[in-house]
Amino acid sequence: MKKYAKWIGGGLGWAFGGPLGGILGFAIGSMVDGASNVETGDTNQTRTRRQTSYGYTTANDFVLSLLVLSAAVMKADGKVMKSELEYTRKFLESQFGTRKAQDQILLLRDVLNQHLDVRAVCLQIKQNMQHPLRLQLLHYVLGLANADGSIDTSEMRVIENMASYLGISQKDFQSIRAMFGQDTESAYKILEIEEKATEADIKKAYRKMAVKYHPDKVNHLGEEFQKAAKEKFQKVQEAYETIKKQRNIR
Repeated sequence: MKKYAKWIGGGLGWAFGGPLGGILGFAIGSMVDGASNVETGDTNQTRTRRQTSYGYTTANDFVLSLLVLSAAVMKADGKVMKSELEYTRKFLESQFGTRKAQDQILLLRDVLNQHLDVRAVCLQIKQNMQHPLRLQLLHYVLGLANADGSIDTSEMRVIENMASYLGISQKDFQSIRAMFGQDTESAYKILEIEEKATEADIKKAYRKMAVKYHPDKVNHLGEEFQKAAKEKFQKVQEAYETIKKQRNIR
């Protein structure tokens, strides 16, 4: 278990409390139980940082939340697909490199063997994680569910519940879901407007969504997380360009 401490040991925020802590503590028992172990980096200073950083999301808080929600989506249809594990592995490698991704996948496999209270976990995330980061989580789990080319009904039901528990509006949910489409109708949904919207409404909607999904919103998590945020931001730009071309807007 101590191998997980190398990438989890520093910068911990709120993820080891509440239901998330129960799930992760089972998988990383030696690190949590042996709170004074030097290898975990858990000195008195670290414990103080955990207490004072409650409500502020660190990079590790985000990763651990992502792994638990990933497990919930994978388990939704009663079978864990190779395509899902591969999607997660590639995402983690692209963000953190091969070595860290290997440890994260091992942790994910442990989490998959546990009972997951999705509602309780999501409510904890909602309480502590900023809205732009929750949108990023939703974008990721939708991509995970779509890893094999289609989203199973049971998976979509779990993700819809997640969105509700995370405090994500129906408009935001439909916008992010539409990012996995390729048609003009999807472009309007991404910008959260109707096809009858005026040119002024379209430009206003684009500016609003560009601010909402700007990569700067995840700056404090580090450069790794900006990569994924830029992909989502690019979808907003592509949607705007698609509508402009269709409507001949300059």
